[in-house]
Amino acid sequence: MRLSDETLLEVSQRFEKEMEKGLGAETNPTASVKMLPTFVRSTPDGTEDGDFLALDLGGTNFRVLRVKVSDNGLQKVEMENQIYAIPEELMRGSGVQLFDHIAECLANFLDKLQIKDKKLPLGFTFSFPCHQTKLDESILVTWTKGFKCSSVEGRDVVSMLRKSIKKRGDFDIDIVAVVNDTVGTMMTCGYDDHNCEVGLIVGTGTNACYMEEMRHIDLVEGDEGRMCINMEWGAFGDDGVLNDIRTEFDREIDMGSLNPGKQLFEKMISGMYMGELVRLILVKMAKEGLLFGGRLTPDLLTTGHFETRFVSAIEKEKEGLQKAHEILSKLGLEPSHEDCLATLRICQIVSTRSASLCGATLAAVLRRIKDNKGVERLRSTVGVDGSVYKKHPHFARRLHKTVRKLLPDCEIRFIRSEDGSGKGAAMVTAVAYRLAAQHKARQKILEPLKLSHEQLLEVKEKMRIEMEKGLGKETHAEATVKMLPTYVCSTPDGTEKGDFLALDLGGTNFRVLLVRVRNGMRRGVEMHNKIYSIPVEIMQGTGEELFDHIVHCISDFLEYMGMKGVSLPLGFTFSFPCQQNNLDEGILLKWTKGFKATGCEGEDVVGLLKEAIHRREEFDLDVVAVVNDTVGTMMTCGYEDPYCEVGLIVGTGSNACYMEEMRNVELVEGDEGRMCVNMEWGAFGDSGCLDDIRTEFDLAVDELSLNPGKQRFEKMISGMYLGEIVRNILMDFTKRGLLFRGRISERLKTRGIFETKFLSQIESDCLALLQVRSILQHLGLESTCDDSIIVKEVCTVVARRAAQLCGAGMAAVVDKIRENRGLDFLKITVGVDGTLYKLHPHFSTVMHETVKQLSPKCEVTFLQSEDGSGKGAALITAVACRIREAGQR
Repeated sequence: MRLSDETLLEVSQRFEKEMEKGLGAETNPTASVKMLPTFVRSTPDGTEDGDFLALDLGGTNFRVLRVKVSDNGLQKVEMENQIYAIPEELMRGSGVQLFDHIAECLANFLDKLQIKDKKLPLGFTFSFPCHQTKLDESILVTWTKGFKCSSVEGRDVVSMLRKSIKKRGDFDIDIVAVVNDTVGTMMTCGYDDHNCEVGLIVGTGTNACYMEEMRHIDLVEGDEGRMCINMEWGAFGDDGVLNDIRTEFDREIDMGSLNPGKQLFEKMISGMYMGELVRLILVKMAKEGLLFGGRLTPDLLTTGHFETRFVSAIEKEKEGLQKAHEILSKLGLEPSHEDCLATLRICQIVSTRSASLCGATLAAVLRRIKDNKGVERLRSTVGVDGSVYKKHPHFARRLHKTVRKLLPDCEIRFIRSEDGSGKGAAMVTAVAYRLAAQHKARQKILEPLKLSHEQLLEVKEKMRIEMEKGLGKETHAEATVKMLPTYVCSTPDGTEKGDFLALDLGGTNFRVLLVRVRNGMRRGVEMHNKIYSIPVEIMQGTGEELFDHIVHCISDFLEYMGMKGVSLPLGFTFSFPCQQNNLDEGILLKWTKGFKATGCEGEDVVGLLKEAIHRREEFDLDVVAVVNDTVGTMMTCGYEDPYCEVGLIVGTGSNACYMEEMRNVELVEGDEGRMCVNMEWGAFGDSGCLDDIRTEFDLAVDELSLNPGKQRFEKMISGMYLGEIVRNILMDFTKRGLLFRGRISERLKTRGIFETKFLSQIESDCLALLQVRSILQHLGLESTCDDSIIVKEVCTVVARRAAQLCGAGMAAVVDKIRENRGLDFLKITVGVDGTLYKLHPHFSTVMHETVKQLSPKCEVTFLQSEDGSGKGAALITAVACRIREAGQR
């Protein structure tokens, strides 16, 4: 019976395998450790509040309790309870009679407290083997503990109790949860210690429960979050895996029990059998003449006469030997001092084995939690109940010692539970109530961000109206969607060829590229580029300094490529709002993105560039085109796909362009052919036309931005702002106590911490919530598992809305092209670029679906663009050169 550390480690590892079996869908039916889902998805966080009832039925008595939980900074629990007996005849009568009796006692209790008129939530501790399918539905598998009521097995005990209450009609309660006493134990302790994620009972019987990751629970749908698993670990070994450590005494106890071959682990550990094990050993030793001078008495030979409480008494430090003498004498023996010492030793061996085995399986549970969390050191708490743990003088200490030995790298706290089956049931109910109330509150806040099909159709119609305004000569001045002509009149046809330079200026970095375009058999594009940074002092200095710096970089690049002295055609991608009056003339309307160089606004940037080239007097360049990056995106894709006539960017900012009929571009003379229009659609809604779908969060983000009231559409869909929208929602949730336990950290108050790349990371499907937690931790946000699910949901809602709005805008564009051409059906390709579109796991899918729903008469293909601002600028230049040469010929 003395188990070595190696043996205990072996038992612990075997138990881990049994847990795996119980969790797997294929292996569960034959597993001995059943690992039952309890549908309890969260432990208390201390903000629970309200008045609850609990019903505790697990033996010949049952209790009704009223539990008041209050959270006003001081977590407080007040309880009143009443014990009712269950008469012998009811335990063997019909199920209906039993539940009628329970309902009657409930009525009596409510009467006493004068709360019959209130509809209170109730938690029901029903300590019999059950198959739970929902939090409030539990099917009795078999009666135990002397109960034999007819026609209850195989039925849901909650609906039976509800029927009995309804039949009376004098009160009404809301049965929220059925709870196993082990789970109740974990929940009671969880209220006082939020690290508590394991419940353990070592009393008459033994069992444990713990919080498992949903992704490992095959028996329940869904992968998000956690759920408490009622292990029913007493049955460990029923399939023979413990046979090598079971002794002849264990076998003898099992043979004489009510359920031979079942609950073998429990029979080696729990209070119901501990005294009996000692008795069997004493009998064997007496028979072999090693004790009591070989004498046996009828009392010693009677099953159950050596009670487990005797074991506790004999092992007490001071009076143990004297107790042993008393107890053995009562059994009719005349023990010598040696007999008493031997009996003490036997008690120690039996109870130590019990504590060690219990520690071995508990260590397996904690190791599993540690692996689930992927942490180096686990800090966790175990809530414990049961007479053996609480009353035996050394059991608890030995159990703790075994766990520490098997898990040296963990800090495990043990706390004793107070009334797990009563207070615990109320706690489960309180948590369920809190979760439901919080879920409802969160949904209400997120509701305005969820757009209906009708709302999206309306956005599409409004975009169409704004587009018409921007194109019209009369309405252009006050239009918010500017619909700027780009003077790009043709997409590539594949015959383009030659060497071109491209400049790409649109942010803090600046690129110079050499692009070789070939046609014929070796058709393709070959590129070389170099990136240069633009120091802040130049971004915010004078225009001359800025353009001199740019020319200096071009010079460096030409030297690097060994091409000094060659005059090449150049395309200039200039990603700031410009008014173009020609392909090679772009007037800067206003700086954005942190640029403030003086003397540029209102000037032609091509002129500024040419002047700087002349100032340097080193080389000459032929500036053919000023290009907007959106148009570049369309052109790059147009080189691959002749159907591509729309460009879209959804990255830090957002914009679109498309090929419009010249007859509709009223700002430019001529009606023949087409011209690409740069929509500048980020400003859609600046006239107030989107106010009905803008939320308080959009308003907050807009107010604190660099350009309040401007670019409203962009602020709802582009990468620069989505993280801020999410942060504002999370702040609101936290202020209302719906997240992070109501604690707002300084980090969460910081603008811009929630980068949009985090949205992409948090929503990526392969990421477990663990990684979401580590992202939040990186942001200085201590989150629970539930918090992570909520953050993920907020990210999903915000990104989904962005993708849908973007899709609604795109639907307006493709439908306009279709109508322009008088077609019943249009096949078209959109060239797309931008980090949000390319990196976010769901953005593109949602956007494509939206376009499909809102423009059913268009078949739209989306093509990802490669380097629209570099390669695109060169292609526009190449097309312009091709057309110019054809004109000269």
